[in-house]
Amino acid sequence: MNPTLPAAATVPAVGSPDAEARIRDLAESLTLEQQVQLLTGADVWSTHALPAIGLSRVVMSDGPAGVRGEDFDERHDSVSLPSSSALSATWSVDLARRYGQVLGQEARRKGVHAVLGPTINLHRSPLGGRHFECMSEDPRLTATIAAGYVAGVQSMGVGATPKHYLANEAETDRFTSDSVVDERPLRELYLAAFEDAVTEARAWLVMSSYNSINGTTASENDLLETPLSTEWGFDGVVVSDWTGVRSVDAANAHQDLEMPGPVGHWGPKLLAAVGDGRVSRTAILDKVVRILRLAARVGSLDGVSPAVTELPAPLNAPAVAREVAVRGAVLVRNKDGLLPLDPAALGSVAVSGHNAEEARTQGGGSATVMPKQNISPLEGLREALPANVAISYHRGAKVAEGLQAFPRTSLHNPVSNVPGLRVTFLAADGTELSGEDRLASHLIWFGIGIPEGAAAIRMETDWTAPSAGTHHLGLGTVGRIRLSLRGQEVFNGDIEDETEVLGAALFDPPKTVHAIETEAGERVRIEALFELPADQAIPFTAILLGEETVVADPQAEIDAAVEAARTADVAVVVVGTSAAIESEGFDRKDLDLPGHQNRLVEAVAAANPRTVVVVNSGSPVLMPWLDKVGAVLLGWFGGQEFGRAIADILLGAEEPGGRLPTTWPAALEDVPVLDTTPMDGKVVYSEGIHVGYRAWLKQQAAGGAAPALPFGYGLGYTTFELCTPHASQAVPAGKDVVVHVPVRNTGTRAGREVVQVYLERPESAVERPVRWLAGYAGTHLAAGGTSSVEVRIPGRAFAHYDGGWQVEPGTFRILVGRHSADGFQALDIDVR
Repeated sequence: MNPTLPAAATVPAVGSPDAEARIRDLAESLTLEQQVQLLTGADVWSTHALPAIGLSRVVMSDGPAGVRGEDFDERHDSVSLPSSSALSATWSVDLARRYGQVLGQEARRKGVHAVLGPTINLHRSPLGGRHFECMSEDPRLTATIAAGYVAGVQSMGVGATPKHYLANEAETDRFTSDSVVDERPLRELYLAAFEDAVTEARAWLVMSSYNSINGTTASENDLLETPLSTEWGFDGVVVSDWTGVRSVDAANAHQDLEMPGPVGHWGPKLLAAVGDGRVSRTAILDKVVRILRLAARVGSLDGVSPAVTELPAPLNAPAVAREVAVRGAVLVRNKDGLLPLDPAALGSVAVSGHNAEEARTQGGGSATVMPKQNISPLEGLREALPANVAISYHRGAKVAEGLQAFPRTSLHNPVSNVPGLRVTFLAADGTELSGEDRLASHLIWFGIGIPEGAAAIRMETDWTAPSAGTHHLGLGTVGRIRLSLRGQEVFNGDIEDETEVLGAALFDPPKTVHAIETEAGERVRIEALFELPADQAIPFTAILLGEETVVADPQAEIDAAVEAARTADVAVVVVGTSAAIESEGFDRKDLDLPGHQNRLVEAVAAANPRTVVVVNSGSPVLMPWLDKVGAVLLGWFGGQEFGRAIADILLGAEEPGGRLPTTWPAALEDVPVLDTTPMDGKVVYSEGIHVGYRAWLKQQAAGGAAPALPFGYGLGYTTFELCTPHASQAVPAGKDVVVHVPVRNTGTRAGREVVQVYLERPESAVERPVRWLAGYAGTHLAAGGTSSVEVRIPGRAFAHYDGGWQVEPGTFRILVGRHSADGFQALDIDVR
């Protein structure tokens, strides 16, 4: 990464009056055709350049837990950070800032000017398909973590893009659904989650969502103007989600940039709309000014000094990934202090679970990046444990469904005689246009990478069978394909996409699978020829070569894991979800662990009471065995260093630092806000302000079910005492309140505590939650150490929305504890 930026001595700094005047002069100097051209992308990932005015393109990239760049090429590797749910589980704004800085570093390394993240929609329902990509069910926790993330990204001179604005909490029919939300919850919850990223961190972009809000699609909605621009002072670019602009009417809203391009709903249609007066020249000019301002901020406009001219010291990205995975992991059960394990006292460890070997380190969809390597829990334990500790592994229960990419180490390129596979691009007459040596067997081209004139793609590799027996090999794609195994053609035809989800076939394509018998170590030649479609509105192609795991006797797999666990000093079972369960493009059907994983856990725990379960999911799953095992650690989608982080925690090198950012239920039928499926095209947020733990508390107050694990919950390896808190007894309405909480580490080792402060108003003329999070702060103390933790409660926390922000005068109760259902220490404060 380049540690220096151009000097700003001779040009005005972006944001200064001189720079603003220059930007407006440049915008006004353009013809209407040039102005309109700037409002639609030049291609899938970038804006248009106008060299005549010193404007180069602005490149955008997914986000939000890594920076992919302009392609999906595994040779251009990216750092893979833990998912947003893991980041939010750290309850640390400082760590969120460093997380963002790593993303900014990655963006600069890859020539990217704007990261399409963070995703800060709320965890309204645990069935939400992108739950892992969002942060929390609480707007205060989400807003503060998101602001830290944005500040970190932009400290590197790279724009951050909070998304998806607004009320985009489900994936089912996401392009057409209408989120029906009353004004009060819209303001207090869904807008509040975005507010700090704009008003405090000053985000340079915001992405509008696909869905409608109260009858108007997001890219045409007045919410882009108020509160975003008027009340919050947003002066950046509103970029559409890809294909999210539906008509020229969006140009009359505060929608600035249509992506992708160059063909969309604007262009010539927008020119015509300006010509006949449907869209004003002033609206076009204002959008161009905002786009040029963004270009200036990120260093893509000559004559204006960028927003950042001196970069902070670079961070060790893998170290940050590992720290977030450790600090975000949530220990929710530790019977008799089973954890941490003492490596010196261990003779044998029995590891089981499909996710122990093939961990899910990131969520599916546009969040996907290509890391150089992913460390699984099995690898992490093998690295960390002494050589004299015997480690056994049995899969126990299959998780990954469908075709899975071949391990890179199993592939040999027969053309170039190097690891991987050979890809050749062919013209219509069969002439070779170009070729490349690839490392992975899941190949994606989205917008770039396929040479002009290519009519077909040929792939060749030799796959080494890991074991003797039957293997189910195949290919996944959409289109016409020929597949040969050992020189024999096994498929020649069309594979059709039966979904209507944009880009779903990129990550989970339909497939053809064929069984072959092999010897262990045998090399199998695999050849495929894909015919490129003649015309695509958005150019993307995905081809997956791989193997499908087929288990003939599930009970035999469980039995093998149980026998290994029975005589081991400790059993570690890693359970989790798969790309077929949690991904962009669809919502979950239930919260069950897939396959026979629950049976595996219960059988292993019955054989060995010293059983530790690691849950590798991005969002809640049901754990019917929670009280039957020795310890349970929630690891989320832990990024590329996931396995090392798990080993750090299990073996006591680090303490699990996480607290739940969302409530985990005990049963699906207990969940108070669940449905994600539109009825007559509408998702009605009928629960109002009672979302997440607020809904659970309301349900419990009426005699209903409690969750398995409450919001904010998490254990550590030491104990803390929260002493008597104190704060001002009376404050004027709108004024912040600082709560001082003495904290003492009463245990025998250093550790972290998160002090959580909630508000309640038992007697109120206004409908309110039973209690709501108002602030939090963490502290790390040595054994016996003490500290006075300050938790700031913003004045807004006491307000409700009723045509404007209102404060009901009177007594509020401040509750200080460790989670939303804790036995709190309370003090009253009078707000006038």
